[in-house]
Amino acid sequence: MQGFRGPQQNHGLNRPGDHMGDGANSNGQQPEPSEQTNPNAALTLDPQSFRKPGEKTFTQRSRLFVGNLPTGVTEEELEKLFAKYGKASEVFVNKERGFGFIRLETRIIAEIARSELDDFVVKGRPIRVRFATHGAALSVKNLPEFVSNELLEEAFAIFGQIERAVVIVDDRGRPTGKGIVEFTTKPAARKALDKCSDSAYLMTAFPRPITVEPMEQFDEDEGLPEKLINKNQQYHKEREQPPRFAQPGSFEYEYAMRWKALMEMEKQQYEMVDRNMKDAQEKLEQEMEAARHEHQVMLMRQDLLRRQEELRRMEELHSQEVQKRKQAELRQEEERRRREEEMRLHNEELMKRQQEGFRGSFPENREQEMRMHMGGHGMSMNRNSLGGGSGSAGTAGITAESSPMMSGSGNNNLPVGGQGGFSRGLPGSGDYNKQRRF
Repeated sequence: MQGFRGPQQNHGLNRPGDHMGDGANSNGQQPEPSEQTNPNAALTLDPQSFRKPGEKTFTQRSRLFVGNLPTGVTEEELEKLFAKYGKASEVFVNKERGFGFIRLETRIIAEIARSELDDFVVKGRPIRVRFATHGAALSVKNLPEFVSNELLEEAFAIFGQIERAVVIVDDRGRPTGKGIVEFTTKPAARKALDKCSDSAYLMTAFPRPITVEPMEQFDEDEGLPEKLINKNQQYHKEREQPPRFAQPGSFEYEYAMRWKALMEMEKQQYEMVDRNMKDAQEKLEQEMEAARHEHQVMLMRQDLLRRQEELRRMEELHSQEVQKRKQAELRQEEERRRREEEMRLHNEELMKRQQEGFRGSFPENREQEMRMHMGGHGMSMNRNSLGGGSGSAGTAGITAESSPMMSGSGNNNLPVGGQGGFSRGLPGSGDYNKQRRF
């Protein structure tokens, strides 16, 4: 990587065992360890040149641990030591225990700083620079096949802000079912860990929950150099003999083979466990498919029952509506009949009143008519009596005036005029009274 080689080749740091030119300074003298200075202090790197497209800055992945610091080193001195690599967002120093932390802008800048400043001598002591442990990183397992980096980040963003979410793939780019999620804060990572442990978090339609665990931190770059091994008594005892192949028939060979048999048995046990797990997974998938089919059938049956219930309710509502309409029509019919009956009774009452009024006035008219007729008879009689004669003319007048009163079916043959009309004589007071009562 050119970003690493450039600064190291052009501005390499003085390390224990390294020499500058012939090993002497401008005065021809070898500098003391405490007099070493950072030759890169006056140079700076452009962070923009080492930033990937879309890369987040000042994350936990660019946080460095600085150990074996001399007593009394301040945060300002530590920041000045890393000034070449850009402005730091976090600087912390524990003066009593001699370590500190510093966070740079990007991961590549932090890698350059680590490679150049590791074992750099500060006040006579070589400092140790390592990447700090990411305390908010989680390991995700049992990821479905179709989960991407973006989906993984979206799924865990509900717990807090995420710095990085990556699905681990093999050398061919195929997903391994594992992933890494790094949060910006530890509380967010703890919340995600607790929630996923207590519940079943599903990533896709496949109902297999993921497994979330705290991520184990490994340093695969530096490894364990010889200088960092604790050279105690056990170290010297183990290092008495160099690497070798055990000779057949020897004590080492016998127990070495027994160890190999034990490790082979362990391998077989793991393979058996893996096979059992795969068989159990396949069986569970088959049961799940059968249960899913049964569940779908049950849902369809429930939906059918629900539709039938809705249809029944609609029919009931329709029948109720029809019944209401019939009742309304019956009420209207009854109201119409009642009105017709009232009208008929009212008409009959009017007719009855008219008839009673006519009957009440008829006797009065009849009596008035009789009075008029009787008045006519009286006048003719008075004129005859006043005249003193009983000639035929007077008799004829009385007969003519009285003939309407005496007409009837039994008097049709009576002779008109002359004395034949009064064969019984002149009517007297008794006859007048009879006619009046009639």
